[in-house]
Amino acid sequence: MNRKLIRTTLADVKARRDAAHQRDRTNDRSNGGAPRSGMPPPRPSQQPSSIQVRKRQPPPAETHAEIYYYKKQIDAHTPMVLVLQDGEEIEGTIEWYDRGALKINRRSAPNLLVLKRNIKYIFKAEERVPPTPVEDAVPHVVES
Repeated sequence: MNRKLIRTTLADVKARRDAAHQRDRTNDRSNGGAPRSGMPPPRPSQQPSSIQVRKRQPPPAETHAEIYYYKKQIDAHTPMVLVLQDGEEIEGTIEWYDRGALKINRRSAPNLLVLKRNIKYIFKAEERVPPTPVEDAVPHVVES
């Protein structure tokens, strides 16, 4: 998948601005010879009903961030942990994905096809925090 972000550069913006200034200068000379000292051209009077207000476009429904994340984890064979809605954890690598499911390869168990609607969240197995023992969680109180 080849993605390229198209972004204008500062040089492009300056070139367009200079071209517009040059065009305005030539128009000023042909319209009487005296430049207008940077004033914009007068606008024709418009009816209030003919003025179009540009509404802000809503954000796209699909940002493709999820697809990019899955692709990255598949290519790297990253061990992942899927936590299901009922709290069950499934550990394995993602083999493939589609709009509604993930196929998980597991080492010591059969491979699974998990529907995305059953997944609560996903994280990398290396980021798993080991549980703390109960003795360490309770502070010791020394009586004197």
